[in-house]
Amino acid sequence: MALKKYKPITAGTRWKIGNAFAELTTDTPEKSLLAPAKRTGGRNAQGRRSMRYIGGGHKKQYRIVDFKRDKANVPATVKSIEYDPNRTAFIALLHYADGEKRYILAPQGLQVGATVVSGADVAPELGNALPLKNMPLGTVVHNIELQPGKGGAIARSAGTYAQLSNKEEKYAVLKMPSGELRKVLSTCAATVGTVSNSDHALQSIGKAGANRWRGIKPRNRGVAMNPVDHPMGGGEGKSSGGHPRSRTGKYAKGLKTRKPHKSSDKLIISRKNGKKL
Repeated sequence: MALKKYKPITAGTRWKIGNAFAELTTDTPEKSLLAPAKRTGGRNAQGRRSMRYIGGGHKKQYRIVDFKRDKANVPATVKSIEYDPNRTAFIALLHYADGEKRYILAPQGLQVGATVVSGADVAPELGNALPLKNMPLGTVVHNIELQPGKGGAIARSAGTYAQLSNKEEKYAVLKMPSGELRKVLSTCAATVGTVSNSDHALQSIGKAGANRWRGIKPRNRGVAMNPVDHPMGGGEGKSSGGHPRSRTGKYAKGLKTRKPHKSSDKLIISRKNGKKL
């Protein structure tokens, strides 16, 4: 991926570092794989605001992405690498041998014209999807299932990946993007490679208005509120606000929010800090 530095001809471009979109091959999405995406403005079914700081933004259409990769043993040709406004990663348009078209998350390095396939016995090559039990140790994967057949749930955002570090009976041990070591059923499928657009985190939007284009409204600081509105509000002059905490009073620095005795605890070997549960 290539980044683009802008000349400071305006205040908004002075600090802007954008995406050059060098990997993209078209700017026209596949019509048959589009669905309407209605904006909520942070409102629930009753029309009441349930999430603050959401509203406005550019209109978008949803791209129907195949996270299951359940079309087994049918080879597909990569026709284009495209931008998806609903996610940080790029997507790839596949044309299957039987005529069907599907979008998948584009792995880093996938080229137009390449052939990818999914199935239990396919080769562990870039873009192919297969069960973890059939991959060699050390394989870098993304779009990993947590339940067989349910579709990929882990490592789907730009530049993320997990690494297959061990196999134990019916489980595969993965090193997660966070550094956590976790067991996943070895019958779960994953896609080989790293998710595309790895330099996404290095971008700088340059101005507040760019967030408004994304549907993000300005976020008011708790210390600037009154005590009735936030636990950190109030005080004479500029006060620190005390211990950082959320609007509902939960500590923001270091409080463990994971539910104790969660059913998946037995699958986690060590957390991201190296400690066991």
